Amino acid sequence: MAEPTDVEHLVKQLMAGASPEEGTALLDALMSGHVSSILEKLKRDEAPTLLPIPTEIRGFRVRLDLHGAKPPVWRRVELPGDLTLPRLHAVIQTSMGWCDSHLHRFRTRSDPRAPYFATAFDLDEGYDDEEGMLEDDVRLDQLLAAKSDELWYEYDFGDGWDHRLVVEEVLAEPPSAVRCTGGRMACPPEDCGGIGGYEQLAVWVRSGYDGRFLPDNFDDAAHAHEWLPLDWHPDHFDIDETNAALTVAVSEPVTVTGELADLAEQLDRRGIRLLREMLGRPLSHEPTEVTDAEAARITETYRIFLDVVGDGVTLTGAGYLPPAIVEQFAERSGITGWWIGKANREDLTPPVAEVHRTARALGLVSVRKGRLSPTAAAVRSRQDPQALRRHIAGRLPLGAKDFDRQSGWMALAAVGSGTPAQEWHSEIGDLMFALGWRDGYDKTSPPPARSATLDVLEHLAGAVRTRWRKVEGVDPSVAATARAAIRET
Repeated sequence: MAEPTDVEHLVKQLMAGASPEEGTALLDALMSGHVSSILEKLKRDEAPTLLPIPTEIRGFRVRLDLHGAKPPVWRRVELPGDLTLPRLHAVIQTSMGWCDSHLHRFRTRSDPRAPYFATAFDLDEGYDDEEGMLEDDVRLDQLLAAKSDELWYEYDFGDGWDHRLVVEEVLAEPPSAVRCTGGRMACPPEDCGGIGGYEQLAVWVRSGYDGRFLPDNFDDAAHAHEWLPLDWHPDHFDIDETNAALTVAVSEPVTVTGELADLAEQLDRRGIRLLREMLGRPLSHEPTEVTDAEAARITETYRIFLDVVGDGVTLTGAGYLPPAIVEQFAERSGITGWWIGKANREDLTPPVAEVHRTARALGLVSVRKGRLSPTAAAVRSRQDPQALRRHIAGRLPLGAKDFDRQSGWMALAAVGSGTPAQEWHSEIGDLMFALGWRDGYDKTSPPPARSATLDVLEHLAGAVRTRWRKVEGVDPSVAATARAAIRET
């Protein structure tokens, strides 16, 4: 007889999705003593059955449908047979348009009680891999072999988004790249309440936002518009956008080590690929070198600061830079041209204070007995922009606390991957949210993205010359410096 914990686990598996009549029949069987045969059957069926790995890799043209959606929400995708289930998870997320912010599970049949593949998250939560099979090394061609073969994928166990993947054609040769060849309708918004909530939203949007069709879970139209993804329409599908996103989703991430690798693995084990996909973007794989002229340009703010400090300056009694030094730095760096104040007191000129603070954090200056002086590293590198850039990259990310370092790593990953400056905050915030950090006020929103590391990257991008924190676009040399910081780990 199985142990009590086994009985509980297996009965829950059988009861999942059972009708009231089926539940009653099961209880009757248990009460009558017919337990062993039921448990043995469940034990036999608990692990999925795999096909032998083919001697030659083939391809599959599959249709992916969101089960229960009317009109159908579907995608047609061409896949290589050696695609592993974690990679297939990324393909499904991207081709459908999900945000990969919830758990998922593959199973072999439509029945929720069918054998399924466990994820790394299941393992972390106490799943016994002797009772089933992890998805990590399972290939698509170990589950599918012929036309009409199918695989089921569930996403977000709360909303219960079930997907049916069915083979339309077996290809003699695997596609050179995963690609979407067709589809219809937009993916439902995340956390909208399952098929029922999605259908209510679709009716409201298709009506031109008629107040009569506003879903009941919103206070008013403004609340709904604020929550709804920008420009979302249920009938929209763009195959070019989908394939561009797939190119990123299936790209191998650049190799990282240390803390950043640990953070990426932490998210991977929860089924969240945001960081891996960022590290897989084409620019993440680009070189880390820049020309001498570019090194001089991006390090200008810190070189001016070191030049103004010279051999050292005596700080005020409160620990601030002397007014004359503040004024000189503000003038030479460009701050005076846009700052609304006199720019002659550090405590009243935050852009100057921030450069001072980050220069100390970078080990370019230090304070001893009330005197601010350049460090040995600064003396060696302030006349050599390439050396200064290497020193800065080698000190990043800044901070000792978990939040500061994790936010710093996310900043380096975002900037190094080519995220435009105006999107740095949102991408870093999303990554920090995925890592478990929350806004200190409402506890449900992403935390602020600010960190000393991000401040340094903004200074390299010319924040003091283009108004404080108003940099935009992609600066290839700053991105290369961020990548250098990542790869030096």
